[in-house]
Amino acid sequence: MKWNKLGIIFEPSCLSWSSHTALQPTPLVLDDRVRVYFGSRDNAGVSRIGYVDFSKSDVTKILGFSTKPVLDIGEDGCFDESGVVPSAVVQVDGVIYMFYAGYQLGSKVRFSVLGGLCISEDGGNTFKRAKRTPVFERNDTETLFRVPHSVWYENGLWKAWYGGGDRFVQGHNKTLPLYDIRYTESSSPLRFNDAGKVLLQTEGEEYRLGRPAIFKRSETEYYLFYGFSTENSPYQLGYAFSVDMKSWERRDGNIGIVLSQSGWDSEMMAYPNVVSFGGKTYMFYNGNEYGKCGFGAAELLEW
Repeated sequence: MKWNKLGIIFEPSCLSWSSHTALQPTPLVLDDRVRVYFGSRDNAGVSRIGYVDFSKSDVTKILGFSTKPVLDIGEDGCFDESGVVPSAVVQVDGVIYMFYAGYQLGSKVRFSVLGGLCISEDGGNTFKRAKRTPVFERNDTETLFRVPHSVWYENGLWKAWYGGGDRFVQGHNKTLPLYDIRYTESSSPLRFNDAGKVLLQTEGEEYRLGRPAIFKRSETEYYLFYGFSTENSPYQLGYAFSVDMKSWERRDGNIGIVLSQSGWDSEMMAYPNVVSFGGKTYMFYNGNEYGKCGFGAAELLEW
């Protein structure tokens, strides 16, 4: 692969309702624009969801952004009381389904994060929770982490690629969350019951493998983009290839996009999301400090 970095394209300093960060950019291609949802944090580090609109002919050109959150944190005691971040967006028959990560701080573990769902019937300007509880609820092997990051609706089935895990391990200075990439299906977007199939696991010193973004190039050519971390090396980007979406081969060294020598993505590249429109393919992603200064984009030049 070969990518052309377009630089940082959105900085949250323009927002009146948050202090910093544009976390986990999640694009939705509309008729006249590309809307990218993100999580932005207040001074306490609590994230709420907003969006920014870009021109489809120039993804560095901002057309507008949300003047208030489209989804606030959940009620006290709920799974999303400590923060919400978008993870996947699907449009079906004019209705927009946004799956999101809901955070809850713990006393014996640092946090848990489960997948919720909110729905918009006004083109993605406002959202209402589908339910107060997770649609990706805990199970025996996914007690702490269970969040979808790619969702397709096909032939009456909701297909989800997600991050799942059930524990932390002690690192040098803090505990580290362990999770990997899994797949599951459901006949309803309101509940994904069963533990999914593990598609990709961490290797070597990696402790997490997450934000799976699936891209279909043809009926026999599928790409799964993601981020991976070791304790000594923050998030970097990788991808896996498949001809059938069942077995996957990691090809991280061939991704063709790496840390910059300096600047906003010189220490970390994380949370990729890949989408095509106007005959071109783009990747949206976060940089240093989990997107504290915003998010950027890159244009695919060759596979």
